[in-house]
Amino acid sequence: MHTAAYRVLEVAVDYRAIDTTVEQLDDVLARVRAEDGWTGLSVTMPLKAGTAERVDRLSGRAEALGVVNTVTMSGPTGARELTGHNTDVAGIVNAVTHAGAGSGLRGAILGGGGTATAAVAAMADLDAREVDVFVRDSSRAANVRRVGRRLGVELTFCDWDDAVDRLTEADLVVATLPPRGADGLAAAMDQAHTPVRPGAVLLDAAYDPWPSALADHWARAGGVIVPGLEMLLYQAVEQVRLFVPDRFVAGAPVGTDETTLVDAMCDAVGLPRRG
Repeated sequence: MHTAAYRVLEVAVDYRAIDTTVEQLDDVLARVRAEDGWTGLSVTMPLKAGTAERVDRLSGRAEALGVVNTVTMSGPTGARELTGHNTDVAGIVNAVTHAGAGSGLRGAILGGGGTATAAVAAMADLDAREVDVFVRDSSRAANVRRVGRRLGVELTFCDWDDAVDRLTEADLVVATLPPRGADGLAAAMDQAHTPVRPGAVLLDAAYDPWPSALADHWARAGGVIVPGLEMLLYQAVEQVRLFVPDRFVAGAPVGTDETTLVDAMCDAVGLPRRG
């Protein structure tokens, strides 16, 4: 997606993966500070919280969440300032809004990890009136609870087994579990013939395999499903804006348009075009 975007923007950026462990993170960030040529970093789990602790400052939602998925740099070589951002929130908001989710909704989040904190922030941006959080162990969701308090989102922590019944009331569900993590829940909903609200949106962050068992049930019950790949798309669009800001004016890409840019990124991963 990134490579396709930079091709459309006519900018020479070499975007590639750097396998990094938590133990290697300090060395990688020191290298970024010291060497010429770096434009930015995309950060994946399990490095999001550790990177947030090591950058010089946090911007926007990253400060409230305490996790980053994007790093930009400024200043002279050898003394660069690193700024951490979180574009996962925008990725969720844009993906579910594109699918028809509106503001003032009743939300639900499955899971209590790092992506769940981004989901809480997304619920705040969507002015969710109340949000159920379903976790197997609420003691492991302390950061989700903290983010909810900080952003003023009313969270109700529910037992995992209650999801079969309570998800029927949701307008938007964000599943933040790893691949196949909700298969048991999907089977229970199938067995109970659990309905969903007409048009209720499910974003399943686990996009392989797709559709997931939960997404399959949701679609058959009359809901709208959004693959995690769409969240990945929209968070990547925001990363591109941060990495090459000189190629955008007032948020619009220079020399092209938003639709052409996003369509090229969709083509790169096999998503339907937005244009």
